[in-house]
Amino acid sequence: MPAKIFLLSLLAFTSCAPKQMEVDGLITHALIYDGTGSPPVAGSLAWNADTIVGMGEVGMIRAKKIIDAGGMALAPGFVNMLSWAPETLIHDGKSLSDLKQGVTLEVFGEGTSMGPINEAMRQDMLASMGDHPYEIGWTTLGGYLDFLEQRGVSCNFASFIGAATPRIHELGYANRQATPDEMNRMKQLVAQAMEEGAMGVASALIYAPGTYANTQELIELARTAAGFGGMYISHMRSEGNHIWSALHELFTISREAGIRAEIYHLKLSGRNNWDKQDLLEQKIDSANQAGLKITADMYNYTAGATGLDASMPTWCQEGGYKAWAGRLKDPALRKRILHEMETDTLGSWENFYKMCGPENMITVDFMNKDLRKYVGKTIAEISKDRGSSPAEAIADLVVEDGSRVGVVYFMMSEENVRRNIRRPYVSFCSDAGSIAAEGMFLENNVHPRTYGSFARLLGKYVRDEKLIPLEEAIRKLTSLPCENLKVNKRGILKPGYFADLVVFDPETIQDHATYEKPHQYATGVHQVIVNGIQVIKDGEHTGAKPGRAVRGPGWKGK
Repeated sequence: MPAKIFLLSLLAFTSCAPKQMEVDGLITHALIYDGTGSPPVAGSLAWNADTIVGMGEVGMIRAKKIIDAGGMALAPGFVNMLSWAPETLIHDGKSLSDLKQGVTLEVFGEGTSMGPINEAMRQDMLASMGDHPYEIGWTTLGGYLDFLEQRGVSCNFASFIGAATPRIHELGYANRQATPDEMNRMKQLVAQAMEEGAMGVASALIYAPGTYANTQELIELARTAAGFGGMYISHMRSEGNHIWSALHELFTISREAGIRAEIYHLKLSGRNNWDKQDLLEQKIDSANQAGLKITADMYNYTAGATGLDASMPTWCQEGGYKAWAGRLKDPALRKRILHEMETDTLGSWENFYKMCGPENMITVDFMNKDLRKYVGKTIAEISKDRGSSPAEAIADLVVEDGSRVGVVYFMMSEENVRRNIRRPYVSFCSDAGSIAAEGMFLENNVHPRTYGSFARLLGKYVRDEKLIPLEEAIRKLTSLPCENLKVNKRGILKPGYFADLVVFDPETIQDHATYEKPHQYATGVHQVIVNGIQVIKDGEHTGAKPGRAVRGPGWKGK
């Protein structure tokens, strides 16, 4: 198709005399939300290669590709602050479940990351792949980022170094504190990852072996990341019964390490904790007023999703899965484990089983094909079918499946979800992989947030319930997380910034995934551009894979 000629007065330029420009792409008739929270402005946007070159009213310009937005919203690409796509993108780089919601940047690393790894860690990863193995041709986090970029994916991606990863690298799955020499090696691994582009250090403190780390260990790792401009981000040690001590630990790490800190998937878990929302907000506000930099992210559902490991004491998981399963097979240890599962915790671990109850736990993901008949069933239903207690059923499923088993836990209040959406420092995440409603991904269920988190925000909470203005929601999806991460030249529509662009219809954007039928794409996102290349055209994937590794502020490869 021959290039067309349009007129565009480029507001970024101060020249009085109009100039004809040749550009690679032009979006016209758009309602532009620039990502800063400012009200939208009608106009057009032009880009060359991967970079925005102008925005404004129509003037003289020649464009190779023209997209007529038809009055729909044009925004920067959205950021998924907690993505579990590092493996799903290896299997399928199209990133459809998130691209169809406008997500152009996936951020990995909660608790563990794809590097650095040693040979023992590599063997553990290979053993957990089930029926869908892939080659592991890297040992460092930077090597993984290079691998994924070279493999070809449609979205951009970034990663923290998981705080448990250097611990496993040096201590394995031992439940003990690091020696001074081990601690120094762990810090060296963090420094190396930061130089390779990690965003900072990310912990997940309810899961073994992350839970074995004490506060001082986390301060040391966070201080190392701070030296490279990185941040600390944490699935805190408790999101329920012991929320105050967990929050105090996060503040202590931030203060002692001199690092900005973020709370992963902000929530209050367990009905007995829902009334703590006022004080939670007050404590975070007070910390920020005292000079700390505390932010948070969230998914907008009343159910979370993790494994059955969150329903068992962490001491029994020391040594990794094989040791865990071995303890569950030992009659004496099994009796102790089941007793602790049925008992309210005293602070040593976050007992999801007691917080939720078996009737509020739905299994969604099994590695053992013979167990997939239970997908979509509650633990209460499964235990009845098996003629065992719910706790016994949980223990048996872990042993029989050869994995932690994926489970959806209903444990949050809708009112608290709504309140957290309004907090000015909260960005958004899926806490899920980016997948496709096809092939291997249909073997199991997923949490509906996998397909719906971002569309649900813009449809249900912004358009329908009017919790926050659309321009504020877009700020929380774009410039806020990019500013927190110190991502360079993304998250705002501005000349000189990368052309990561989303055209969507605010009147029709909608999530469709449900807990019963989760594999349903969101609708309402019409066009998506990643690094100047169109990956979604009229709602469908183009086949393009222009995604890049987005590196953190300490990257030495600039």
